[in-house]
Amino acid sequence: MRVLDASSILYAWDNYPLAQFPGLWGWLAVEIQTHELAISVVAFDEVGHMAPECANWLKTAGVLRLAMSAEVVMAAMSIKQAIGVVNDQYHPNGVGENDLFIIAAAKVHHAELITNEARQFGAQANARKYKIPAVCDMPSVGVVSMNFLEYIQKSKQVF
Repeated sequence: MRVLDASSILYAWDNYPLAQFPGLWGWLAVEIQTHELAISVVAFDEVGHMAPECANWLKTAGVLRLAMSAEVVMAAMSIKQAIGVVNDQYHPNGVGENDLFIIAAAKVHHAELITNEARQFGAQANARKYKIPAVCDMPSVGVVSMNFLEYIQKSKQVF
């Protein structure tokens, strides 16, 4: 299973319009219906705020929305501790609380995370500045992440 971050599905929605890429969206619908593709409730809510039409498409396609279970919350707290966030003092250039829940949902469900947050190059001295891909790459997190285009390329689908 792969889990969508809001950034990846919004990227797809904005850059691959349904009317011009029906084959892509048809394939995504099948991925959703077979539960190969899911989204956390946190990411789904973000999509709903940013692009209600996209959220409606996901809902109509039957996307599995991963709940914020106790296990997901505990995993998010562990990640929060690993990056050194204390008293909800998130760094403005790093992940936020919602990001931690999204990563934790992927981790708990043993899923890969599709995110369009940029990869950071070079060592970051402060883990609080890590973006989603860098947090996923931490040994204590261990979630495989990719962007939307990498997801398409990895699938080997032709549209």
